[in-house]
Amino acid sequence: MTTSRTGDSLPRVEDVHLLTGDTDFVANTDLENVAVAHFVTSPMAHARITSIDTSDAASSPGVLAVVTGADLAAAGRPEFVPGHMAPHPDGTAVPVLARSVVRHVGEAIVAIVAESEAAAVDAAELVVIDFEPLDVVIDLATAHEATPIHEHVGTNVLVREERPDSEPIDFSGFGVVVEATVNNNRVHPAPIETRVASAQWIDGRLHFHVACQGVHPVRKRIAEWYGLELNQLVVTTSDVGGSFGAKAPTYPEDLVLGHLSQLVDRPVRWTPPRSADMVGLGHSRAQIHQFTIAGDRDGTMRAIQTHVRTDVGAYPRVGLAQARNATRMLPGPFNIEHVHWTLDAVATNTTPIVAYRGAGRPESGALLNRAIALFAAEIGMDPIEVFRKNLIQPDQLPLLSAGGVTYDSGDYPQCLEVLLEKLGPDAVRSEQAERRAAGDPVQLGIGFAMFVDRTAGILGAEYGALHLQPDGSFLVHTGSSPYGQGHYTTWIQLVSERTGVPVDKISVFHGDTDVVARGGNTGGSRSAQKAGSALAIATDQLVTEAKEQAAAELEASVDDIVLDLESGEFHVAGAPGAASLGWAEVASAFAADGGSDEGDWVHSCEADFEPDNHSVPYGAYAAVVEVDTDTGAVTLRRMVTVDDAGTMINPMIVLGQVHGAVVQGIGQALYEEFIYDADGNPLTGSLLDYTMPSAAEVPSLEAFMTEHPTPNNPLGTKGIGESGCIGSVPAIQNAVVDALAPLGVRHIELPLTPQRVWRAMAAAG
Repeated sequence: MTTSRTGDSLPRVEDVHLLTGDTDFVANTDLENVAVAHFVTSPMAHARITSIDTSDAASSPGVLAVVTGADLAAAGRPEFVPGHMAPHPDGTAVPVLARSVVRHVGEAIVAIVAESEAAAVDAAELVVIDFEPLDVVIDLATAHEATPIHEHVGTNVLVREERPDSEPIDFSGFGVVVEATVNNNRVHPAPIETRVASAQWIDGRLHFHVACQGVHPVRKRIAEWYGLELNQLVVTTSDVGGSFGAKAPTYPEDLVLGHLSQLVDRPVRWTPPRSADMVGLGHSRAQIHQFTIAGDRDGTMRAIQTHVRTDVGAYPRVGLAQARNATRMLPGPFNIEHVHWTLDAVATNTTPIVAYRGAGRPESGALLNRAIALFAAEIGMDPIEVFRKNLIQPDQLPLLSAGGVTYDSGDYPQCLEVLLEKLGPDAVRSEQAERRAAGDPVQLGIGFAMFVDRTAGILGAEYGALHLQPDGSFLVHTGSSPYGQGHYTTWIQLVSERTGVPVDKISVFHGDTDVVARGGNTGGSRSAQKAGSALAIATDQLVTEAKEQAAAELEASVDDIVLDLESGEFHVAGAPGAASLGWAEVASAFAADGGSDEGDWVHSCEADFEPDNHSVPYGAYAAVVEVDTDTGAVTLRRMVTVDDAGTMINPMIVLGQVHGAVVQGIGQALYEEFIYDADGNPLTGSLLDYTMPSAAEVPSLEAFMTEHPTPNNPLGTKGIGESGCIGSVPAIQNAVVDALAPLGVRHIELPLTPQRVWRAMAAAG
């Protein structure tokens, strides 16, 4: 194979083994004499546990052990999950196994280890738990006034914040003032693979294999819970069947597995069914936005103020962080002079909120773009003209926004104009006018959204190492943990273009705390910027040191040594016919000088990279929809997107990330919503009820890119994995409202189901 460089659409190398079935998922990893873990979870949303009887379960055929929270306490295990973001750790931390109170359906209470899944499930039916029902708090709109679900705190409002150095806006002096309250629907991340993990003790060390987003953070949390030194356990991961942010936390069940393995002196594996994961894996979004937007009749937006009420679920994990993102990303790519926000983080008896693709930035984009659409409708102006009048101009960048986010580079007006060129809005409007004039029952709508994202904003450096092997090939060690992003292909391209080595001579390894020195959580669209930059720095250093080795071999000054990236050979500058050295010969020279003290390689370089600041990708999106006014059914006819993610290392992978995120946005906009009844019982607790789009519901996506590199990392790249979720949802929502505007419809809540759309039309008369 040939070399590859930045800008090449190199086909993904990591997909071959998945397509051929040569996989290494947790569920199909070969473990000798493995036992099965199963968890009895709460059927009630809020109740006091008065008694637990496990005697019949413990004597059930095939059962090896039964463990309760009291058993963990007797063994000296901590009561709570370490390392999550809890505003009130003493009163709201996540229990490992509930000991006295359950606060959401699906909360783990009892662990069972058995010879088989069937035996474990049968035993679970024999566990008798007596509950004393407590008041249930579900409705986010009223939860702040309800009985506290955490008695220690005394209120369900766990955190209240306001933009610092800012006062509430006085709207009396503005010519146009629009107020609204909108809902950002609770969704389930729904990866194909549920939460899965296995644990076993080998020679006194805990070996933990898990589908996760970063083995080193998992190792830290497990070590803390067990009271172990880091070198007393190894955490590994391999193939991961999706995550989207939801597998970043360490869940209570994960922690218990090592204890169970110790009890039965066998490997223990946990593969929960979908029904358990629908209420056990974290949910996301779940915010109410109350906003006021104001400006002038000429389309100038001058002020926006919002109150964000976020549901954190039964235990605060990252719901608060997502609400902060929703406020801090205001005012998007627009010049709006006055910006003020407040937020409440509120506990309810629901599954805790975790990160999910975008983690607060999609909520911000939805809030802002609905506000602008309502403002444009109020003044009778095309939203595109409102965009044009208020967009931040290129010569204003870099710019510190009202939310405290530094916008690094870009051309927002150019992005909008590219969108309009690709969309052809005049033809869409013409067809829309014809349908309206004819009274067509299927109406056409067009909706727009513009946004900025913030990527690599999660603190912490990322690690990369490059190892030269005796045959001149390379092995990459990366601290980033992929679960579909295309890391292997991207890292191979970065090494290939810097060394001149063909891509088939470069391999990548990740996901083993015994082998890879360090690493973080893959999330927040940080990988290329941090891990990619670390690897690029390490590669450049190895090339520099290889030149020194080549200079000694060729008896020349190191300043005269050139690496020919076409041939992958070192030679003396200006002497094309002179001797040259390939990477295999350089490897031999390193080996002759003593080589490396570890591994099978002869020389290595490593680096850690933490940028001075985050990067800010951005985009302009448009959706064209058809709405059947007889049934309320919405059909997405076109989705046109223009993004800017700085330098594109592999454009095909970039567009693949856009496509994936857009489809998840389509899901939130049109289909997905996790719903509870008033008693906290899930009403969409299976994939029969919780609907998602299939390929049949998604049109061919029209995705385009512009390219304005960031100065904040050596690659010039920005994140792209989450942007599609930010722009697609409000573009679709605005399009549906636009289609029904002649009927008097001004707003429809998410998701835009046929029933909800039909009711909006009926309410408008």
